[in-house]
Amino acid sequence: MQAQRYNYLFKVQYLGYRLHGWQRQPKFKTVEGLIKKTFKYVLPERRLKILGASRTDAMVSANEAAFELFIYENPINDIDDFLKVFNKNLPQDIRAISMMEVDDSFNIIQNSKLKEYLYLFSYNEKNHPFCAPLMVNIQEELDIELMKKGAKIFEGTHYFRNYCADPSSTTKFERSILTSEIIVNTIYTANFFPDISYVYRVRGAGFLRYQIRLMMGSLIQLGKGEINLEDIKASLLPENEQITNYIAPASGLILNKIEFE
Repeated sequence: MQAQRYNYLFKVQYLGYRLHGWQRQPKFKTVEGLIKKTFKYVLPERRLKILGASRTDAMVSANEAAFELFIYENPINDIDDFLKVFNKNLPQDIRAISMMEVDDSFNIIQNSKLKEYLYLFSYNEKNHPFCAPLMVNIQEELDIELMKKGAKIFEGTHYFRNYCADPSSTTKFERSILTSEIIVNTIYTANFFPDISYVYRVRGAGFLRYQIRLMMGSLIQLGKGEINLEDIKASLLPENEQITNYIAPASGLILNKIEFE
């Protein structure tokens, strides 16, 4: 007889600066690995598995990521109490913010509706070292107004082959971007942040490997005067074989929000 399975949706926050991304890997500290280790401690001898909604890269942080927990035989009786115990045993740089039971019809991959990423950056004068886990500093002049125009070019449905690292033979390069904009940063603040910093905000249903960091890399090149707006437009054409070669540093990227149907 097959054991009864119980499903729970968690939303979590984490600082990715010391971690080697989401996906569990031998010999590396990862978000998935540390979360699963904690579950093994607070739910000893229980059969369980977890499935994440997004696989963030090394050093990428999350304000709101999500994963699904599957446990067998017996449910978790008091969700509020369990969440407190779970948080008490998680590392300091990972925090569970919510937990809810879901039924078998919920699929964390297929039900994922919208993801919002933010890329924090500043330019010119070097930042306070405390900024390093969350904000990238470009120590050169950037034309922010031109970068704003470049960001808008990515909105809509385009062919993003030039903004994908290590694609497989089945990778689908056509993706839709709902929002692509550069704004003054008022979202994340600290007294050691520079007086003015910026956010590259991107919203869409799904992204290719390194897509946002490659898009940000092109915008930085645009801001430096190394490429122009026509180059960005051309990079989105299927017949264009230009390979974007500047991947913006990972530490500025934050998975800010994820929504489900």
